[in-house]
Order: sequence, then C-alpha cells, then structure tokens
Amino acid sequence: MIKEFKDFIAKGNVMDMAVGIIVGAAFTAIVTSMVKDIINPIIGLFTGGVDFTNNYAVLSGTVPAGASLAAAREAGASVFAYGSFIMAIINFLIIAFVVFMLVKMVNRVKSLAERPNEVAPDVPTGPSQLDVLLEIRDSLRK
Repeated sequence: MIKEFKDFIAKGNVMDMAVGIIVGAAFTAIVTSMVKDIINPIIGLFTGGVDFTNNYAVLSGTVPAGASLAAAREAGASVFAYGSFIMAIINFLIIAFVVFMLVKMVNRVKSLAERPNEVAPDVPTGPSQLDVLLEIRDSLRK
C-alpha cells in the first residue's frame, strides 16, 4: 500500500496540481492586495471616497448612525452587506481578467514553441560524390 501511495505521489499530475495550488494561493494574495490597495482607492476617488465594503442596510436591530459594517455586526444587528458583495464581484472580475491574460500569454508561448523552425531553402551544392564517380566511370569506358 505504501508503494502504491509513493507511485501515486510520484506521478506528474499530482505534482503539477500541488504546484498549481501553491502558486494559486500566492497569486490570490497578490490580486487581493492589488484590489484592496490599488483598485479600491481609485474607485473611491470616482465615488467621492466611498468604500463599498462598508455599505450595508440594517434589516433588524439598532445600529448607531455612520457605524462601520464591523461595528454593526458586533452590535448584533442583522445587516444586508451589499458593499461586500459588490467588492466580491469586482475581485472576481479582476481575477478572471488576469487569469485570462495569463492563459493567453501561455498559449502564445506554447504556439511559438510548437512552430517548426524555419528551414533554409535547398541550395544547389553541385554534384554529389556518387555523381562524380559515375562520371569518372563513364569517362574511363570511352
């Protein structure tokens, strides 16, 4: 059973999947930081400094006016956090676009690697050794 497990782990597919998961986790951290630290402030400029993540509607309970989403949740109020949902959609669109660009780049590199090298055209180099020997033989017969 241990031998079968070693064979399973040693297969390329399992190792490729493990590398993909690790790279994906690191990539998610980069995209999350990009959205949080770069995209959200730019969106905030266009919306007058409003941060979508703190937009919510109180469904039940009491919340002090102007309280953040975290404060509303701590107060025990039932909230409809539509701002967090909007940010999740924005995050998804950004991640999907970046993954699309990455796949497009990888496909371009693959197609360049699979394309056969340009072959130089055949240049006449003169008679072959066989042609010369046949010519000498024919000359000696005469």
